Amino acid sequence: MAKTQLNVRVDESTAAAARRRAHQRGLSVNRYIEELVKRDAGEVGRAFVEAAADFMKQYESVFAEEFGAPAAPGHPPGGEGPVAGASAGESSGAGRRTRRTKATAQGER
Repeated sequence: MAKTQLNVRVDESTAAAARRRAHQRGLSVNRYIEELVKRDAGEVGRAFVEAAADFMKQYESVFAEEFGAPAAPGHPPGGEGPVAGASAGESSGAGRRTRRTKATAQGER
């Protein structure tokens, strides 16, 4: 991955702490800062996902009332029962081909 230069200004005590912590970890200051930023970005992403999950749980009844309950695997939206021939986790037979449809697709020789 291409690198770009980033210049930052920090007070001397922060710079000294960055140098010291990088040295303790056997890293360059550049690598240390890069890892801190990547870790921070990952934590922000996790925090967002957790907050979104909490929001959905808190307002699940509101969404269910407005849009209906989510369909279970193998069941169409609206709760009309399972799709014929569907197994758990499969909402329709689309994408499945039987020998008959395969033979038909090949022009039945």
